[in-house]
Amino acid sequence: MKTIAIGCDNAAVPMKAMLVKFLESKGIQVENMGCDSADDPANYPSVAKRVCESIIASGYEKRGILVCGTGIGMCMTANKFKGIRAAVCHDNFSAERSILSNNANVLCMGERVIGHELAKKITGEWISLEFKDGPSTPKVQEIINIEAANMK
Repeated sequence: MKTIAIGCDNAAVPMKAMLVKFLESKGIQVENMGCDSADDPANYPSVAKRVCESIIASGYEKRGILVCGTGIGMCMTANKFKGIRAAVCHDNFSAERSILSNNANVLCMGERVIGHELAKKITGEWISLEFKDGPSTPKVQEIINIEAANMK
């Protein structure tokens, strides 16, 4: 069974709550990393940090979903962590390619950018896919090599 660590800032509480229910309905184990109230003052970097640290602690067995107003801030923060490959996806094709071409382990979306039904479709696509060795493997390895050289 897959485990998804999920988090949001106070701009995206409704979308995160909807995604938790959606994931659980698909038999996915969900690790809620906050925030759970529009009154929660937690900034998106601190939530992204919790999600990424949970993924790293799992030996990268978990994936993560991060939601904020646009998905951009969460994605920028997540990509500061070694071994995290986060992608902002606001359509199914991007979600598909984030896994199949880039072996992403964090999906980022924006509550203020897309609706909840589209977020469910994107998430459903994203959780259904697994990266496979093939033409993209050397490209992902190059990303890993660049990361290793720059994140010492």
